[in-house]
Amino acid sequence: MSKMDEMLSGLRRIVTANDGEGKSHIMIDGGPADEFRTGDLGGLLEIWHDEASGPLDPSTCEDKGAGKPILSPDQGKVKIRWFTSGPTPAGAPPEMIADLTRQAFVAIGAGDHQPDTSKHPAMHTTHTLDAIILVKGRVRLILDKEETVIGPGDVVVQRATNHAWAVEGDEPALFVAVLVDRS
Repeated sequence: MSKMDEMLSGLRRIVTANDGEGKSHIMIDGGPADEFRTGDLGGLLEIWHDEASGPLDPSTCEDKGAGKPILSPDQGKVKIRWFTSGPTPAGAPPEMIADLTRQAFVAIGAGDHQPDTSKHPAMHTTHTLDAIILVKGRVRLILDKEETVIGPGDVVVQRATNHAWAVEGDEPALFVAVLVDRS
């Protein structure tokens, strides 16, 4: 089992609801609803995708995390997910990494979210306000003009700016992300 598989094996999402009598209960207790992975390079693991505003109906028991992972939430929605980033494989040609990264962005509906990848092949931007929490690993946040290293517990408020994540060291990174559409 790879380090990435080990890290992901214990992910658990718990979703609550109300029953017919208005009593709260656990609707879902399990792993991700759906996932997109590029082997050990990284992936998206869906938790929930719902309206960003309006009244809640806790009696609805539909799994709103299910469905093909797409980078951004739909218009007017919020998306909650885990996402992973793995270390760049030793000796991998940069052109191969750039090509795999580009293919992954296209596969998750974000082929048009990469305005400038000259600094890093995973540079991208979205029309979302994001709270990104690093759970495991050490990661370099790469921006157009500067970089910083973040560790477990650090929170990045990402505000529609061009950015990428690069693992520091040989351990994969695990994040929790809350993305709110602001298109």
